[in-house]
Amino acid sequence: MGGMMGHAGMAAAAVRYLRSVGSPTSAGRPVEPLPRPDLRAVREDERLPVDPAEFRRVLGNFASGVTVITAPGTADETPEDDRNPQGGPADHEGDHGRPAGFACQSFASLSLDPPLVAFMVGRTSTTWPRIARAGAFCVNILGAEQGGLCRDFAVSSDRRPDKFAGVAYDAAPATGSPRLARVPAWIDCTIHAVHTGGDHLIVVGRVEALGADEDASAAGPLLFHRGAFGGFTS
Repeated sequence: MGGMMGHAGMAAAAVRYLRSVGSPTSAGRPVEPLPRPDLRAVREDERLPVDPAEFRRVLGNFASGVTVITAPGTADETPEDDRNPQGGPADHEGDHGRPAGFACQSFASLSLDPPLVAFMVGRTSTTWPRIARAGAFCVNILGAEQGGLCRDFAVSSDRRPDKFAGVAYDAAPATGSPRLARVPAWIDCTIHAVHTGGDHLIVVGRVEALGADEDASAAGPLLFHRGAFGGFTS
């Protein structure tokens, strides 16, 4: 984790934002940003000659599970000049009362004691500021038959302002984040810390509640590999 935790400027900004809107933090304790590191420009001779398309092609060989990260809507008003603390665009007008969600394959368990998980989100995401404002999220782990649900949440908020239209869900017990119906497993979290990782943010959540549905798990997990969805056979 040493490389992930190197740059704390964005983490500090996210923490200040969460505190300014009075959002909950892990177990009621404030999230303390890491000390600001000494920063310097990256020299040209330090840049790796990696083509972005080749990077995606090679990394696409790593198969992963698929999740939908959700957060409850917030009723607070945001000033017109408010912006995503990570430098992204402001929230869309009228979003504050609606829950937020996006499809995410960059998810992993992180720690058993304390119980922590992590997901990665692009710094230009329009959904992330809404999750940050809520201070909490629920990880919905998708099953093999939920590829359509994943596609619905993978669409940008510009193209699909209300991603929850027609989607069945209830409130996760600890944070009230949307818990999607018929998912094999769910993990209800409060935001514990935010770190920077290049053009993405690494969001660490403290697990407050979790559960699994054995019937929903019977069909197996939804997998993503080389740009396509698939299933698992033993």
